Amino acid sequence: MTNQLTFNDKISRIISLAMRKYAPLMILIGLVILFSIISPNFMTPYNILILVRQVSFMAISAVGLMFVMIGGAIDLSIGSQIILTNVVLSIMMAYWNVPPILAIPIILVLGTVLGAFNGLLSIKLKIHPLIITLGTASIYKGVGYIIAASRNIMGFPDSFRFFGQGYIGPIPVPIIIMIVVALIGNFILTKTYFGRYVFALGGNEEAARLAGINTNWMKVTLFSICGFISGITSVLLLSRVFAGQVSTGAGIEFDCLTAALLGGVSFKGGEGSIFGLMTGVLIIGVLNNAMQLASFPDFSQTVVKGAVLLIAVGFDVYQKNRKAREIVAKVAA
Repeated sequence: MTNQLTFNDKISRIISLAMRKYAPLMILIGLVILFSIISPNFMTPYNILILVRQVSFMAISAVGLMFVMIGGAIDLSIGSQIILTNVVLSIMMAYWNVPPILAIPIILVLGTVLGAFNGLLSIKLKIHPLIITLGTASIYKGVGYIIAASRNIMGFPDSFRFFGQGYIGPIPVPIIIMIVVALIGNFILTKTYFGRYVFALGGNEEAARLAGINTNWMKVTLFSICGFISGITSVLLLSRVFAGQVSTGAGIEFDCLTAALLGGVSFKGGEGSIFGLMTGVLIIGVLNNAMQLASFPDFSQTVVKGAVLLIAVGFDVYQKNRKAREIVAKVAA
């Protein structure tokens, strides 16, 4: 009887692990098959290229958010950071005639500083990052609106188009940058001591601190990474739109969060992978693209995204609770 129970427990554990690892991929495959049947234009090479280029901006920002989430925190100010850095970059190039080769590094530093500010506030005020970044999101967005003064800022050098509109061979530059950011992020998380510290911090902060990890420094670093990557997204979006607008980047944090949760990045920290994240990003991209092909009204798309976010959070909580019950049962046995 004991052997039978042990065998059943092993089977249950294997199924649970498979669900956590492959459920997002199976959902993606199912959506692709479904929309390929519904819309003949969905699986055309042209539409696939558009789809991947559309999600590349979100995917880049999602990598930054993933670092913060695995570390046990969250950053809801990503979109507002992009609004502010997008406006500042526009003014630098259009009004101050700063060449892109100088303006872009300055904006990346600004994005890093904005992210670090989030981390410092959460440490010093000892308030959950959810609340901190909601507050800083309003601040960053407000400052961006004030600086923009209701203007669409234009007049950039043509060379700046390359980052958001250019191609390297047949592949759009944003897609190449997305791949590079994802590969670097995966290497850091899986092949370095820093990556191990990130998972340790999100898994159990107190245990990580007792193990000698400087948890405060780690938190600021993770938020700084997120801000730096948001700066990259800001540059690409501005180059793509080619006009400084306060609407650029607004709401991107919602899609990034949904994609991360769909891809298996835990809301409570300590779990996640680049492969899962990219799968979640593609799920959101497929849904957006399919609804656009079907001419869904904007408000309908918002309803669908909200429902997907709730489902993703619910699934994450279910998996966490199930894992906790398995640990308790194992200890009790």
